[in-house]
Amino acid sequence: MNGYNEILFLDGNKELRECAAYSVVGIENDFNKFIDDDADFFVSIGNTQARQHIQEKIKETGGSIATLIHPASVIGKDVKIGIGSVVMAGAVINPGTTIGEGCIVNTSSSIDHDCIIEAYSHIAVGSHICGSVHVGSNTWVGAGATVSNNVSICSDCIIGAGALVLYDIAATGTYIGVPAKKHVDPREIKENESINSVQ
Repeated sequence: MNGYNEILFLDGNKELRECAAYSVVGIENDFNKFIDDDADFFVSIGNTQARQHIQEKIKETGGSIATLIHPASVIGKDVKIGIGSVVMAGAVINPGTTIGEGCIVNTSSSIDHDCIIEAYSHIAVGSHICGSVHVGSNTWVGAGATVSNNVSICSDCIIGAGALVLYDIAATGTYIGVPAKKHVDPREIKENESINSVQ
């Protein structure tokens, strides 16, 4: 835990008293009580939008945001990692890469050379980002997904588990499959068909 001796949790579940043997001392909005206690804050929520919302609130009130790097990760010397990001065990980040603030680089994932991962994105367990890839903000690259080199993915996307992204993604949405294609919810198709038939 990067040298922290005391760890406390805040959680939205008011009934929760303990998390992994650490005390839960309040709900997330209680962070204000600890601002003047020389505390560092880390938002450990997987959902990209929720993580951004809470981290930005803490920053606005002057709270100190921690960056957590597991000692069993491998990171190039010139890699830049934004505040509030976490790099998990077994992750590899190669030279020339920039990781934005509030990102998750999860267990055994790899990000190759000269990539840009924008703020609050999540590179999930076992996923692989090849060289010179640009991942927009608030994008989730699912477990075991692979993004080919020189590809750009726009903000606010979900790349499904095991997907293979071969081409640029310029439209927000959920992309699944090999190669990855935009997923269209069958319920949306039926709704659109119903609307069109009425018109």
